[in-house]
Amino acid sequence: MQFTREVEEMVCVAKGCNHGPAPIPEEGKWVQSKQISDISGFTHGIGWCAPQQGACKLSLNVKEGVIQEALVETIGCSGMTHSAAMAAEILPGKTVLEALNTDLVCDAINTAMRELFLQIAYGRTQSAFSEGGLLIGAGLEDLGKGLRSQVGTMYGTLEKGPRYLEMAEGYVLGIGLDKNGEIIGYKFVSLGKMMDAIKKGVDPKEAYEKNINTYGRFNEAVQVIDPRKQ
Repeated sequence: MQFTREVEEMVCVAKGCNHGPAPIPEEGKWVQSKQISDISGFTHGIGWCAPQQGACKLSLNVKEGVIQEALVETIGCSGMTHSAAMAAEILPGKTVLEALNTDLVCDAINTAMRELFLQIAYGRTQSAFSEGGLLIGAGLEDLGKGLRSQVGTMYGTLEKGPRYLEMAEGYVLGIGLDKNGEIIGYKFVSLGKMMDAIKKGVDPKEAYEKNINTYGRFNEAVQVIDPRKQ
């Protein structure tokens, strides 16, 4: 290590008290994190690409500085899904510092990693006050039954009004309207549950019909329209 002449000629002054970093909450404990291995936590975060054409929701489960579990969900351009596939392979096993400085292929995923790093490093995680943190596999709970992302897709125009295309419950088949033409409910099919049934050998038509449900006052609708055609 090299010093300037000015520093070399300075008088050495003894350093006073040093209490270290402020403790942060981590999995039910207060930790003075001084190195990457001191970091643990489960957290979520959102990232976006530079032209803001797509976004990534990233969920990480970190134990002693190492990413043990990663859930990568993307929406936007088609290439993001392939980037997510690579990121899901890249992230587990890396320290949070390595992951921060790794090309995760898609800028939205890189940005999400940056935002998660800040949450984790500052102790703002979902598991901050959970003793022992969350089990590996907790990320899948975000997806619910059928293991599909919670997607909301809506479209609307001033001329023709709103169209519900996909809700957390599933793919919207029909929108129920009252006598004033206002939406009072919708019919949907749970694609995740339907596919699970088909994989178990249930006839596709039967699996489809058994996983159709309604929301709201759909049964009182005066008119039902197909949001993709009408």
